[in-house]
Amino acid sequence: MNKSPHVLLFPFPAQGHINPLIQFGKRLVSKGVKTTLVTTIYLNSTLSHKNSTTSIEIEPISDGFDEGGYASADSPESYLKVFKEVGSKSLGDLIKKLQKEGNNIDAIIYDAFNSWALDVAMEFGIDGGSFFTQACSVNNIYYHVYKGLISLPLRVPVSVPGLPQLEWWETPSFVHNYGPYPGWTGIVFNQFANIDQSRWVFSNSFYELEAEVIEWMRKMWKLKVIGPTLPSMYLDKRLEDDKDYGFNLIKANNKECMNWLDDKPEKSVVYVSFGSMAQLGLEQMEEIACGLSDCKFNFLWVVRAEEEEKLPKEFANQKITGKGLVVAWCRQLDVLAHKSVGCFITHCGFNSTLEAISLGVPVVGMPQWTDQITNAKLLDEIWDVGVRVKANEKGIVTRENLVSCIMKIMEDERGVVTRKNAAKWRELAKAAVDEGGSSDKDIDEFVSELFKA
Repeated sequence: MNKSPHVLLFPFPAQGHINPLIQFGKRLVSKGVKTTLVTTIYLNSTLSHKNSTTSIEIEPISDGFDEGGYASADSPESYLKVFKEVGSKSLGDLIKKLQKEGNNIDAIIYDAFNSWALDVAMEFGIDGGSFFTQACSVNNIYYHVYKGLISLPLRVPVSVPGLPQLEWWETPSFVHNYGPYPGWTGIVFNQFANIDQSRWVFSNSFYELEAEVIEWMRKMWKLKVIGPTLPSMYLDKRLEDDKDYGFNLIKANNKECMNWLDDKPEKSVVYVSFGSMAQLGLEQMEEIACGLSDCKFNFLWVVRAEEEEKLPKEFANQKITGKGLVVAWCRQLDVLAHKSVGCFITHCGFNSTLEAISLGVPVVGMPQWTDQITNAKLLDEIWDVGVRVKANEKGIVTRENLVSCIMKIMEDERGVVTRKNAAKWRELAKAAVDEGGSSDKDIDEFVSELFKA
């Protein structure tokens, strides 16, 4: 009897990288593929094991920081260097262990940030698949930099296939502000270092969203576009138990959020979240706080525990009864799916971008760094589901600018247009992962290759 094919999924160890690969894994499991998630010893130890990752098995390996993970490293550069050295060895040890136990491994799908994992896979004669967690449009720009087709430092507009011309400051921060983060800069450009040896390339996007860029990328690689990687119950509802990402590194105040939202009128709430990593300065936190207070709409603002001390004292101390709620974390999908939410102020990380599009919520884009700047441009001008808020010469978004953008979405004609477009994209996102949709077909093709191997 033929064994089911077996795939290892190996994300970069951060929440926003783990969830897309888990969701892809759930789709593979539903199609008969045995799936194992490889994560770090530290992250595995911090997980609440109530988290359901359906029938995906979890195997921890060492990143060299088993006691404290990324936060315990001296610098990003030191973490990334040790992760590559120690991770390569411990991934190899895991493969040997699994094979010794009689497990066939037919493919290793690794986060493109971990491009060195392909070298490990090839040592064992295992096929590799590079998985991009960011937009194809953003990776298109990184590829052009990697190939030397865009020169850094950048101070001129940029043209790449499939996208309109971008101002230099609309490119990802690692491109237009080259230098301050050498470790991360190296990671994003070196995603392409050995990509031509990868049997597959996967992207967490969907064809309809980035068709022209995808067509261009397909001239070079066997690209399979398999997103959006949201739990199925928010999209096609074909995976019945799939209501949550299943791998939550921060505990959510979910009941409090939902009860509060239930009391609010339809489309009356401005939801504000800058994701799991962004760190805002004191002045910026004050401007947001004052903007939300001045604005006439209800607001739900996620301020992570480590950021709370940056809230203005009078804002933190006043009990914002009724109008506003500040929480340390929430289940973002439940919030975005709630009928009372009318607008999402977001840092434009690609997971949040896909969630807003997939749930049909218009956005106010307030990008901070990395790919977020380019995603904000796409949301505003290409996909037409929101507005970007302009920062001043100090890089601060003022309360007046923030309130003006909220008004545009919540009350003006611009809001009518973005809401209509958001509803259109929501239907296209659902159709992509539903039976016979563009992403579903790409997943089926991959699964079919595994079964034939």
